[in-house]
Amino acid sequence: MAIKRMLAADFGASSGRVMAGDFDGTRMEVRTLHRFLNEPVWLFDTMHWDFLRLFHELKEGIRKAGASGVDSIGVDTWGVDFGLLDREGRLLENPVHYRDARTAGMLEKAFEKLDRNRFYEITGNQFMEINTAFQLLALKEKNPALLEQADRLLLMPDLFNYYLSGVAASEYTIASTTQLMDAARREWSGEVMQALGISQRIFPEIVKPGTVLGPLCPSVCRELSMEPFSVVAAAGHDTQCALAAVPSGQDDFIFVSCGTWSLFGTELPEPVIHADSARYNVTNEGAFGGRISFLKNIIGLWLIQESRRQWIREGQEYDFGGLEAMAATEKGNRSFVDPDDPVFVPAGDIPARIRAYCEKTGQAIPDTPARIVRCIDESLALKYRVAMEEICACTKKTYSCIHLVGGGANSRLLCQLVADVCGVPVHAGPVEATACGNLAIQLAAAGEVSGLSQMREVIAASEDICIYEPRAHESWEDTYQHFKTEIVGKGKM
Repeated sequence: MAIKRMLAADFGASSGRVMAGDFDGTRMEVRTLHRFLNEPVWLFDTMHWDFLRLFHELKEGIRKAGASGVDSIGVDTWGVDFGLLDREGRLLENPVHYRDARTAGMLEKAFEKLDRNRFYEITGNQFMEINTAFQLLALKEKNPALLEQADRLLLMPDLFNYYLSGVAASEYTIASTTQLMDAARREWSGEVMQALGISQRIFPEIVKPGTVLGPLCPSVCRELSMEPFSVVAAAGHDTQCALAAVPSGQDDFIFVSCGTWSLFGTELPEPVIHADSARYNVTNEGAFGGRISFLKNIIGLWLIQESRRQWIREGQEYDFGGLEAMAATEKGNRSFVDPDDPVFVPAGDIPARIRAYCEKTGQAIPDTPARIVRCIDESLALKYRVAMEEICACTKKTYSCIHLVGGGANSRLLCQLVADVCGVPVHAGPVEATACGNLAIQLAAAGEVSGLSQMREVIAASEDICIYEPRAHESWEDTYQHFKTEIVGKGKM
């Protein structure tokens, strides 16, 4: 059969890439065409995404694919953020970064308008101030004129798709990150929007992942000297692309998509919304194939990424591999942090905050980069075990292994620590899970594969998976109990 060639544009919270996937009917060969940084831009006191630059980089990636032979493209990004368009389809301002301080205090204000329990009952989403609902509440309070000018709100992957195809639609998986969607009905929630005073008129129709939006628009074809090809609304949320790429043949499995964020959870046929899921603040998000991703959002490799940026600012140049190698030689089990403590959310001097956290909680203070990274990796592994216990309690199921996909699969230290702490094997890979899932969804949209099971079979046949067996799991038990009772939530500044 003829080779099927697709492009995956994968925008992470710190970098992006355009990747090509060639499918021969059995295996998929994936290669990188273009990589670029995704760095925030400050204007006065507001932190923005540089959308115009990112769209330029996307087009550069398409250009590098060559003038012909491309069948389709799909875009995925991080969740919750959005752009506002006027009636002419012009971007009103660069999208604001979810780490911007404008949402501080918005959770409490939202609960004054809509009971917290009812809010969760409808949306099934984990409460986080970065969510779209609370960004819009902040915008309504601080810049209502901008919101009144808006004719359309497009979440980030939908915004890229719009400028590629000219079609304004909201893809289901990314819509499910907003805390504005009814999880059971899988449509925008009029009750939530009315309670928060947000107009539903600016929200476009929700479409299923794998929907073909149309051809690449003529202006982009002319600019890039490209033949037109299909623009597919893949799973717009990068987590759901990664989940689609989990190479599991089982119906019940645990996954962690480990990148800037760690998304830890399982895949279910329907949302789980009850007292336990509310108490543990577990989120229900839309996944490919009508499935539900039931997961916890945990701060992930952001802690190492931002620490590295701080050390570079201080004149110490480290690459990620070198940091992990140094950390692997350090004695472990010395000091821990709660990765989800709010003190670690803003950009800045993460190493100083980790030292302050450890001092406040009466622990050994990690005083070198190697000890900082060791502290981060061990803390992540321990936090994953907390999340696994909560997922098991909510689903009433047990799981025999953890599939760890994404950039964290490159860290042998982290993968082994997760196996040791959680007491189950870790199947690490694919590293490029998000792009692989994006490409596989395009295969499904083209009718080249029949559904999720066959997509995962293709990825399992195409990617190398490394298995880490647990070692000395029992030796972590006391540490884990200490972490849960004495570390989590105790270091707030």
